[in-house]
Amino acid sequence: MEYILAIDNGTQSVRALLFDLKGNLVDKARVPIEPYFSRHPGWAEQEPEVFWQATCQACQQLWQMTSVSKEAVAGVTLTTQRGTVINLDANGQPLRPAIIWLDQRRTEGLPPVSGWWGLAFRLVRMSETVAYVQAEAEGNWIRIHQPDIWDQTHKFVLLSGYLTYRLTGRLADSVGCQVTYMPFDYKAQAWAKPSDWKWQAMPIDRDQLVDLVPPAQVIGQISAEASTATGIPAGLPLVAAAADKACEVIGSGCLESHIGCISYGTTATINTTHRRYIEPIPLIPPYPAAIPGAYSLEFQIYRGYWLVSWFKREFGQREVKLAEERGIEPEALFDDLVQQSPPGSEGLILQPYWTPGIKVPGPEARGAIIGFGDWHTRAHLYRAILEGLAFALRDGKERMERRSHVPVTELRVSGGGSQSDAAMQLTADIFGLPVARPHTYETSGLGAAIDAAVGLRLHPDFHTAVREMTRMGRAFEPNPQTRATYDELYHAVYRRMYGQLQPLYRRIRSITGRQPASV
Repeated sequence: MEYILAIDNGTQSVRALLFDLKGNLVDKARVPIEPYFSRHPGWAEQEPEVFWQATCQACQQLWQMTSVSKEAVAGVTLTTQRGTVINLDANGQPLRPAIIWLDQRRTEGLPPVSGWWGLAFRLVRMSETVAYVQAEAEGNWIRIHQPDIWDQTHKFVLLSGYLTYRLTGRLADSVGCQVTYMPFDYKAQAWAKPSDWKWQAMPIDRDQLVDLVPPAQVIGQISAEASTATGIPAGLPLVAAAADKACEVIGSGCLESHIGCISYGTTATINTTHRRYIEPIPLIPPYPAAIPGAYSLEFQIYRGYWLVSWFKREFGQREVKLAEERGIEPEALFDDLVQQSPPGSEGLILQPYWTPGIKVPGPEARGAIIGFGDWHTRAHLYRAILEGLAFALRDGKERMERRSHVPVTELRVSGGGSQSDAAMQLTADIFGLPVARPHTYETSGLGAAIDAAVGLRLHPDFHTAVREMTRMGRAFEPNPQTRATYDELYHAVYRRMYGQLQPLYRRIRSITGRQPASV
C-alpha cells in the first residue's frame, strides 16, 4: 500500500496520477477535454458527463500502462478546477450543462441585500461589492432565467462534488474545494449560519447543498459502479483534498506563511498559507487551504497565462510550425523571443487586467499596453506579457504582506509558465527574491496526494508529508542589475498606471457598457 491515485480534473484535461510516498510521479495518463462550448457570447458550459467519461478514460489508461499492482494503491483523492457548478435532480442526474468558471454571464438588477446587513454595507460603502457578488453568482442566473431548472434542482454542486458523487455515490464535497458564489462562511469553513447575508445575496435552500468534509478525511469509498467504469478497486477510500490552486500550494511545499506560491496557469495567482483568518482585501475572504482549518490568501489575475495562449495563436505561428517539425512544444521556443528584447521591453509596459474584479482591479477595469514605439516587435510584446503578469502578482504579494504583516521571503512557481526558464528568471528579477520550481510539474495532483497520505496515516502529519513528498528543482536568483531596472519601472510606472487610467475606464464603461454584455 505504497501508492496514491490522484485524479486532477483541470480546465483542459483530466489526469490520473500515481504517486509514491516520496512524491515521485510513478505513472500518468492524460485525457484532453474541450474546456467549454459557448451558446452565447460570454457563456462557457460543458456537459458533466464529459468530465466523468474523461475521468474513467484516464484511470483505465493508467492501469493499462503502469506496472504497479492495484493492490499496492492505498487510496484515491480528487482535485478539480474551481467554481464550475452543476444542477442535480433528485436522482443525481444533471439538469443542464455545467457552468464553467470561465463563464462571464451576469444577473444585473437584483434586489439589494436588505435589513441590518444592507444598512451596514451602505455605511461602510461596500454595497457595490455585494451587488457584484450577487450578479456573479451562477445560482442567481439560473433561478432568474431558468426557473424550471432551479425548481427541479435537488443539489447544487461544484464539479468536485459531482465527481465525488460519481465515484462514491455520496453527495458530499471537501471544505477545501469551496471557492464559489454560494452561502459559505470562509472564516468558519462551513455553510453560513441562517442569519448570514449570503443567504439573501444567493438565495439557495440549505437542503440544496451537500455535506462538507475537511481535507485529509475519508469522504467515501469507491462504489462498485465506479469501479467498473474506472478500474479503481471497489471499496478503496476516497480522501478529501482541495481545489486545484490550494493543492498546488502544498504540492509546491508552501506550508509556511513566508513562502509564496505563484501559479502561472490559465488564472495566474500568488498564494500564501496562514493559520489565522486574514482578508487579503476587505470583505474578500481567504480561501480554504488544503490543510484542515488553514487559509490560503490569494491574489489572482483572471485569464493570466491565457494571454500567452492568445499570443501563440495570434503571433506565434512561426514557433508553432517549427515546434511541430522538431516534435517539441511551441512554448519551448518562446524563451528565445524573451532573449531578443531587454528587461523592460524597451518601454513597453502591460497591465493584465483583462477581466473586471470585485475590488482589485475594480469593476471598471480594462487591460492596458502603453509605451509603443516603432522599434517594438512581437518579441517585445511577448516579454511585456510575462513582465506585466509578474508586476501584477508582485503588487498582489505586497498587498497580502501589508494585510498579514508576514513578509514573503521566497517563492515557488508552478503551472505551465514554470516550465520556461526565461519566465522563472524574469520572476526572480521582478520580485527580487529567489524563485524555485518544484520537482514535478503536477503540483496540484501531488498536493491532493499529500492530503491522502496524511488522511490514510501513511505520513503522520502535514509537515512530515510535505517534507517527504516535495522538493525543489532548479532555483533562480535575482540579477542585481536587472532587478534595479524592474524596481524603477514597477514603482515609477506600473504602480501608477491603474490610478491614471481608472477614470478613462469608467468613461469607457459609461459610454459602451460592460463587455461582454450581460445576457
